Parts: sequence; C-alpha cells; structure tokens
Amino acid sequence: MATTHAHNITQILAKHPEFSTFNHYLTVTHLASEINRRRTITVCAVDNAAMNELLDKHFSTYTIKNVLSLHIFADYFGAKKLHQIPKSSTTTSSLFQATGEAAGTSGYVNITNSKGGKVYFSPVDSEDTPTSTFVKSINEIPYVIAVIQISHVLLSPEAEAPAGGPKDLNVTSLMAKQGCKAFSDLLISSGAADTFSQSLEGGLTVFCPTDETIDNFMPKYKNLTSDGKISLLLYHGVPVYQSLGMLRSSNGLMNTLATEGANKYDFTVQNDGEDVKLKTKIVTATIKGTLIDEDPLAVFKIDKILLPRELFKAAPPAPAPKSPKSAKSKAKSDDGEDADAPAPDGDSVPADETTDSNAAAGIHGGWFVKGIFSLFLGVFVCNI
Repeated sequence: MATTHAHNITQILAKHPEFSTFNHYLTVTHLASEINRRRTITVCAVDNAAMNELLDKHFSTYTIKNVLSLHIFADYFGAKKLHQIPKSSTTTSSLFQATGEAAGTSGYVNITNSKGGKVYFSPVDSEDTPTSTFVKSINEIPYVIAVIQISHVLLSPEAEAPAGGPKDLNVTSLMAKQGCKAFSDLLISSGAADTFSQSLEGGLTVFCPTDETIDNFMPKYKNLTSDGKISLLLYHGVPVYQSLGMLRSSNGLMNTLATEGANKYDFTVQNDGEDVKLKTKIVTATIKGTLIDEDPLAVFKIDKILLPRELFKAAPPAPAPKSPKSAKSKAKSDDGEDADAPAPDGDSVPADETTDSNAAAGIHGGWFVKGIFSLFLGVFVCNI
C-alpha cells in the first residue's frame, strides 16, 4: 500500500529562524495553504536578509504574493535532482504560472546546473544575469516536497507589476464580465451589492451561480419577499477570504453574509475528490470555475443556486416501493375478491368536499327511483 505524506510548510520553516520573514509572508499571502494542499512541489526559501531587500522595495502585499509565487515550483527538485539535471538546464512552471496570474511564459523559471556544481535560478522573463543560486536543502520528502534555500529573491517584470488593492475592485462589474451577469444584476437591483462591497476590505468570498442557473430559478425568486430575496443573495457571500486551497483544507460549516442571530444561514463545505461542494439542507452545488482568487477577494462560479433551509423546504422523500403483500391485495381487489379490504393509506387528499356528498346523493337518488318504479308496478298489476 502506498504511503501518503502530509506536509506543513509553516511548521517546516518554523524550525529555522533564519527564514522567519519568508515564512511569515507565506502565511500573510495565503501561499502556505496552497503549498500544503499540493503534492510534488518545491519551495525555494530565502533568508531574512534577502527578504529585507525585497521589503525595501515597498511592494504591496499583492505584488509580494506574485513574487513569492515564483519561488514555488510545481515539480520536485531535491538537492540530488538539481545536480543531475539532463543537459545541465531545464525550465519549470512556478505557482505564479499555475494560478494563471502570469502572462505568457513569465511564470516559468530556468534552472541551470553549471560547472563547479553551482545551480542557478532565473525567471524566464528576467533580463538580469542569474544571481540566485542553490545554497542547501532544508527539508525533503522524496518526490513529494523539497524545501531548499536559494541565495537571492527571484524577480521578474511581470511579478513586480503593480497589483490593484481592494478599493480598485468592483465585485459586480467583475462578475458581469465573466459569466455571472444575471447574479450581478440581482445584487444591484436588490441593494445587496452594498453589503458585498462593504465586506470586501476585510475579506470576501462569493459563490456566483451562472446566468443560465439564475434564469431557470427566476420564477421561484420572484415569489420571495423583498427581505427573502436579499437574504438569499447574501447567502452566496462569505465575510472572509477563502482561496480554493483554503476551502479544500477547511471542510465544515461556514457562516455567510446572511447569518444573523438565530438565522443561521450556513452551509457545509465538503471535498469530493478534486471537486469542492457546498451543501445546504436543500441542495448541493459544485464549484465549477474561478473568476478571481486574489486576497482579499475570491469569486467562484457554481452550478446551482444555494437554497437555505430558512427560506425553502426540502422536497418530500419519494414514496417507498409497495410490498409484495400490498400488490397481492390490490390484485385480489381487481378480481372481485376481498373487495371490502381497506385501501392502503396515501398522501392524496380530495380537492374539496363535493365528491363525497355527490356520491351520497347518487346513492339516495337511486333508491328514490326504485321506490317510484315499484309503486307504479303495483298499481298497474291491481288494475289488471
């Protein structure tokens, strides 16, 4: 049986104080959770002195995240593999490339094994002479995770490009441009968009149903009260930033923007293989795509409307299949036998009371006609 290895980059680096600043920013940028959920990965750590040089540039947190993403490779490069690179050079994809943040090939990193045993690292789009070299191995789980030290921070024009902060983001506009216009329009028309915008600075995660899903749901939506409509829309927002990796690693109940006092308006996050599912008491939705995943905002596309139990009732369970005994009883009744046996209970209820009274009238009317006919027959016989 294959053994699976769980790793925690925060704990690994915590044993080495010289990497405390690098470790801190992996946590602040939420890259740590992304590293922990992945398998077959390499982390190129830099010491506190090298991190101070990066911080002296006064980059925003979002830019720092992009830069540090260059230091995380989607492949395993332990010390032994670095010194045995075929043809002395290779190119590997970084997390900056894998997350779609980098344009073109700018998220790739060249690794060169030079004469004398030195291994150099350089982003593909960097115009500078490679200066960052392999220093030592910090921790390795063969072919799962390699944490190594490199001498200098890896920089590239694309990673250093200014990244907008939360005030530059327009949630409804972003959704409207990427396949969630119907949901965006509902947020604006109901006034719920203001709550989403106010929550953005402290962190926000939005689960956005597709336009087709919204269109099919509109008849039910129109039957809700104004307060019900707002609660339903707020139910699709979570007042904290949750990346896809964080959702995968933090299964369980999650409160929403609609949560207030006794009105729980919560749902459960649950993994299903690589899929992330959101389960209410009424329906289960699946995350189908990512519109944006950049702290403090994450917007994910889902395939169903999240229906809270506070507003909707679960569909009644399907009736249990009839037992052979019941089927046998029905067969006998159809043949004229055991006709007086009671009918099985059912859920159907008469629409009104007129059915029973009409039946009774029919019975009494029949007896009345028979009586008149008998009287007429008696008089006829006597006259003969």
